[in-house]
Amino acid sequence: MPNRLARETSPYLQQHADNPVDWYPWSEEAFKLAREQDKPILLSVGYSACHWCHVMAHESFEDPRVAAVMNELFVNIKVDREERPDVDQIYQTAHAMLTQRNGGWPLTMFLAPDQTPFFGGTYFPKTARYGMPGFVDLLPQIAAAYRTKHAEIEQQNETLRAALVQTLPPAAADAPLTTAPLDAALRELKRVFDETDGGIGTAPKFPHPAELEFCLRRAVALNDDYALGMVKLTLAKMAEGGIYDQLGGGFCRYSVDQHWTIPHFEKMLYDNGPLLRLYSDLWLVDQQPLYARIVADTAAWVMREMQSPEGGYYSSLDADSEHAEGKFYVWTPAAVKAALSAEEYAVVEPHYGLDAQPNFEDRDWHLRVLKPLAVVAKRLGLTPGRAQSLLDSARAKLLAVRAMRARPGRDEKILVSWNALMVKGMAHAARVFGRPEWLASARAAADYIRTTLWRADDERAGPRKRLLATAKDGTAHLNAYLDDYAFLLDALLELMQNDFRVEDLNWAQELAQALLDQFEDRDSGGFFFVSHDHERLIHRAKSGHDNATPSGNGIAALALNRLGHLFGEPRFIEAAERTLKSFRPLLDRQASAHASLCVALEEQLVPPTIVILRGGADAAAWQRELNARYMPRTLVLYIPAGAAGLPAALAKPAGATVNAWVCRGVKCLAPIAELAALVAVLTKSAA
Repeated sequence: MPNRLARETSPYLQQHADNPVDWYPWSEEAFKLAREQDKPILLSVGYSACHWCHVMAHESFEDPRVAAVMNELFVNIKVDREERPDVDQIYQTAHAMLTQRNGGWPLTMFLAPDQTPFFGGTYFPKTARYGMPGFVDLLPQIAAAYRTKHAEIEQQNETLRAALVQTLPPAAADAPLTTAPLDAALRELKRVFDETDGGIGTAPKFPHPAELEFCLRRAVALNDDYALGMVKLTLAKMAEGGIYDQLGGGFCRYSVDQHWTIPHFEKMLYDNGPLLRLYSDLWLVDQQPLYARIVADTAAWVMREMQSPEGGYYSSLDADSEHAEGKFYVWTPAAVKAALSAEEYAVVEPHYGLDAQPNFEDRDWHLRVLKPLAVVAKRLGLTPGRAQSLLDSARAKLLAVRAMRARPGRDEKILVSWNALMVKGMAHAARVFGRPEWLASARAAADYIRTTLWRADDERAGPRKRLLATAKDGTAHLNAYLDDYAFLLDALLELMQNDFRVEDLNWAQELAQALLDQFEDRDSGGFFFVSHDHERLIHRAKSGHDNATPSGNGIAALALNRLGHLFGEPRFIEAAERTLKSFRPLLDRQASAHASLCVALEEQLVPPTIVILRGGADAAAWQRELNARYMPRTLVLYIPAGAAGLPAALAKPAGATVNAWVCRGVKCLAPIAELAALVAVLTKSAA
């Protein structure tokens, strides 16, 4: 008989609906039961694409014997970390404090009825192995400790709650902001850069798009060839590696090795949106065909596999199929050979290393580039064009064969924050490469959010609206988080640079005001992760560092500053400055962990350049010319004739010929009527 999770919208929770465990979702009902029965809470946090979450479920949660112990001794709560990042943040931090180890998923925490954790870990095998205690043996020990060591646990809990408070940024002196963190961040990233295989740090290797975006901006601003080389080497190695799906496009979450060969096979929306933007930007700087191909193939994958009929983007693809990680993606040489012509296989075999030793579990081959296509073509006596044609036809055939396999599961919930990252990525790629179908995809997702997840606030009088965080199967729920508002505001600024719509501008202003009203720390500056009226938890986080997704505070500061200059609205600019001052002590301590805040700092110190194009049939051509240039601190908006309700800062006259209005900060130039003159001005201002 299904448990309570059957009523939830989360695919991850629904995966556990038939467990014999008496699961509760995160709810007051569960906490009340724990208080009434004085039982500890077993909190299990994971997500649907997580391989080790599936392993623990199969080993323990589906076992009636283990479930019986869990049901007897604990109130059991299951949480989808993607729907409840607020809960996950708190208990990941608590896990690190209690164990002095990095966290991850599945996260397994044991809480007192007041939600304070007193013991925890990540994956536990059912019986002892890997040097870890067995879950079935651990459960009665934890329950006994809770019964017999109340005083010690409560003392530890008080210490933990105090330590959580200390994670908030320390009070910052009202000192002027400087470029020192920008210089420090670049030095730190250079120090941990892998000069052989690219990437930040060692295995496991994550893409780190926020850090690489920062490096690219600084490389161009400072004419720093080493920093540019960091970005070029990393993106080339990733594109040639197994972290990239060589057949279907799109990037997996991370590589388990330092060479980018074998990924953790789950594919997350939140990685691919920023990577689309980053590869597009690198193409503007260094127009290698590889970058354009990666953008085109990834955008095609997004529209083919990750976009719902209603417009929103799905969350992720599972790492597993048929209970085996990576099974959908790996090959044998015989299977590849059977699908291709002899001429195609002659190219594919050396290019993807099928003539080398297996690279996946000593028996299969996961495709990655081992020999450059130019080398293969020369060896086979083929022209580069012919070799590329054979590779393209082979990839199409292999993709068709792969499509017949049992597919990994797809998490079809739609998260505002992750959708916003993809909207920005698709819209930016569309602007750089002039691809209207990519823009239409981004528009469809943004419109879905507006119609489905942007709701009137029924709890208050007046016209105020608020975001909901997630939707699936027509049901939208959960208060949205800082990342939802900040990332969506940032995405709208990108959309407006493609095709300007007044309704996007008005929506952006509403989102910005909501950030100030609902999330800002009015005492110290910066933004809490949850709104002022959010459910009360044991801690209210205010984080500035980047994780797999960029910092909500960094993106909020960047977007608010940009919108403030666009509108001529000091309140937004000042809020961005307060945020940066709030996190200044952390920037001074470890700037490279706060790349998004560093980008926001860069534009706070040197305000973004705003270019407004009006009038004339040639305005679109002017826009295309500017879009073909890497100008990360410049916003270009072509406002068509007839746009009504514009703020004064944007209400420029639209005549028969094109005119450009250029402003940086409070300094604006006279209208410019020649494209060459405009390019000269912008080139000078970017220097």
